[in-house]
Amino acid sequence: MSASRGSGRLPTGFAAETFISDSTFRQAHRAVDGGSGTNSKKRKRESKGDSSIVSGAGAYKGPWAKYEQVRPDAASDEEYGEDVEVEIVYEEDEIAPIPEAPKKLAGTDYRDTDAEGETSEFVGSQEFDYQGRTYMHVPNDLDIKLTGERGDIKNYHPKKLIHTFKYHQKAITQVRFFPNSGHLLLSASADSKIAIWDVYHQRELLRTYSGHTKSVNDIDFNPGGTQFISASYDRYMKLWDTETGKCLNKFTTGKTPHVVRINPSIPHEFLAGMSDKKILQYDTRSGEMVQEYDHHLGPVNTITFCDENRRFVTTSDDKSLRAWEYGIPVPIKFIAEPYMFSMVRSSPHPSGKYIAFQSSDNQIVVYSSTDRFRQNRKKSYRGHNVAGYAPDVAISPDGQIVSSGDSGGYVCFWDWKTCKMWHKIKAGDSPVLAVQWHPRETSKVITGDGEGRLQYWD
Repeated sequence: MSASRGSGRLPTGFAAETFISDSTFRQAHRAVDGGSGTNSKKRKRESKGDSSIVSGAGAYKGPWAKYEQVRPDAASDEEYGEDVEVEIVYEEDEIAPIPEAPKKLAGTDYRDTDAEGETSEFVGSQEFDYQGRTYMHVPNDLDIKLTGERGDIKNYHPKKLIHTFKYHQKAITQVRFFPNSGHLLLSASADSKIAIWDVYHQRELLRTYSGHTKSVNDIDFNPGGTQFISASYDRYMKLWDTETGKCLNKFTTGKTPHVVRINPSIPHEFLAGMSDKKILQYDTRSGEMVQEYDHHLGPVNTITFCDENRRFVTTSDDKSLRAWEYGIPVPIKFIAEPYMFSMVRSSPHPSGKYIAFQSSDNQIVVYSSTDRFRQNRKKSYRGHNVAGYAPDVAISPDGQIVSSGDSGGYVCFWDWKTCKMWHKIKAGDSPVLAVQWHPRETSKVITGDGEGRLQYWD
């Protein structure tokens, strides 16, 4: 960049970097210095100034400090003004690098879980028994039969705490008993961990599953219990092997899954209710999405299979209920009344005729799960407080007792027929979010609260 003194032009903007040879540079240098004779004078720069002064005398100029205009003694003003071109070379100041801010993950930041890798660790006292069987084997040395038909066992509401399982550091989001036998217990937590426990014998922690980077929302066993699916706020759904802890497959659309359910009749397919209002159907063998149900107007909260798993019912933040034929992306029933609130958790009745929903207006409502899908107005279970949380609702295996968590730390039990509350148990001070009945026992219930405690009641 050059500026002619005579024309009064001044360099503005930025100095473009240029590459020149040594000889060319020396020639230009001599031209500015007025030759390399004894008359030549070195051009001086103004001082760079003090970096703490912004304006006025002694202000910081840095690399923008000007050169004094020096001309050869022999040259006249006119000659110098017309003939000599002054080349202004800008020196680069060394700028200290700005230290990087410490990397902190905000609540909305997502890191890629591929980098994390999935790990699982057996932490129990003994991985194999004397016959080489793992914890997957249903124990038969107990005074209760855990295999075969359940029979007509009547359920009673529990009265006292018999055991507390402690491992999770944050709130329990979901618990699941091992299908049919109930000899194992799977728990998911907001600390991003999943754990499996022994329900009988030592009641110890058996295995942990790590691989999610954010809170795990939901878990669901396949009908045989050999695998389970997990959904997390890190936007991934992962399929795990229950016995080895290996992650068999993972699925993501970039949106948060709120609820996952494996189809009991087609164990290699599952449904996921997403934050972007869609219900997605995946095939775990190929890892492909095979169907998309896109009619809701808000994030999907519950998915409940009914009618021998040929249909399913979904609810959403749009305060509506929709029923679908499995595999057909058009709702067969749509219910949205002005008095309805969003329904956040659900539980099918063992008879297969009803579904109970946790409604956000502090009540549990019941809808029929047969052709009509109408609300049963006679059944409303009140007396607990939901208050911004989504406590689970669970119905006893004989279908006679409805139970629910409570934001005040209670577990509540109602009679299915009369809708009267049996009683409340004070489980702690933090909200009880997860509740499940043991599939074989008469009065055993597991609860999970906001402090990471799993409590077993009888």
